[in-house]
Amino acid sequence: MSPRSHRIGVIPGDGTGPEVVREGLKVLEAVRSGFDVEPVAFDLGGERYLRTGEILPEEELARLKETDGILLGAIGHPEVRPGILERALLLRIRFELDEYVNLRPVIRYPGVKTLVPSHTEDDVNFVVVRENSEGLYGGAGGFHRKGTEHEVAVQESINTRHGVERIVRYAFEYARRPDRRKKLTLVHKTNVLTYAGDLYQRVVDELAQEFADVETDYVHVDAACIFFLAEPSRFDVIVTDNMFGDIITDLGAMIQGGMGLAAGGNINPQGVSMFEPIGGSAPRHTGTGAINPLAAIGALQMLLENLGEEEAAARVDAGIRFACSKLPSMRAGEMGYTTSEVGDLVVEGASA
Repeated sequence: MSPRSHRIGVIPGDGTGPEVVREGLKVLEAVRSGFDVEPVAFDLGGERYLRTGEILPEEELARLKETDGILLGAIGHPEVRPGILERALLLRIRFELDEYVNLRPVIRYPGVKTLVPSHTEDDVNFVVVRENSEGLYGGAGGFHRKGTEHEVAVQESINTRHGVERIVRYAFEYARRPDRRKKLTLVHKTNVLTYAGDLYQRVVDELAQEFADVETDYVHVDAACIFFLAEPSRFDVIVTDNMFGDIITDLGAMIQGGMGLAAGGNINPQGVSMFEPIGGSAPRHTGTGAINPLAAIGALQMLLENLGEEEAAARVDAGIRFACSKLPSMRAGEMGYTTSEVGDLVVEGASA
């Protein structure tokens, strides 16, 4: 019987993206057992845009749709104005592939130092389920009298019943996983955003009848930021909208040890999903060998789990935990090891 096979799209991207993706692929080869992988390379990002003026040609988008999953390094180039690549590449991929779930595990691995030393590994162990296709990122709005003293800029948050219900349902189902505590917290701002917040709350309340075994809770987004620092153990699975999710997951990264550990997934449960480190391209560290690749390796772990390769994903997780036990710091340039050496540590731990 021939082994399972997965076509994985690889977008190294900009800055340190190619360096961390290289380590991810090295770990992938080390844990691959019982399945084959066909990497499919994509030249997308700032360098291509500067070279050709193209961001995401239709033929490249079609090729992405033919993969089983995507590993992304980073997008962001210092010579490209902010917003161009983000909207025309990252957001377009998310929207075109209908990756409506942004999934961010917030895990404090054993031995990792954080900004809140009193936190334990048990305190910081939750997941943020962020709506990834609507809200303020939908692109609705515009300018009136742009460039004049009476200029008006309107940015609208679009929240549909369909979009809210499917993300809340995903979060409820995730809360039922064996590794979760069956608790769902809605994070929003219902006291001020009375339309969008009301829609989210009503959907949570209605679906709670279907998921009676899952405890539900509500926290304002500003209070959630306080609880991230003061009482993170309060959270198990958080569901929130696009903008709030974008902000609180960066805070989540800091209480788990920094951006060097923060991996995320853009998920279409019935289609092609994309996984990435959330820390950006870090151009000033390009070529120095100082960047932490653990977030990219964590993205690989999420990709493998999404493909159903649970054993390989568990080995990657073990490798990350082993590497964390050896690093004095998660910060770029303070790890005590080069980027490649950290990848070697993960391979060592995954192979034990």
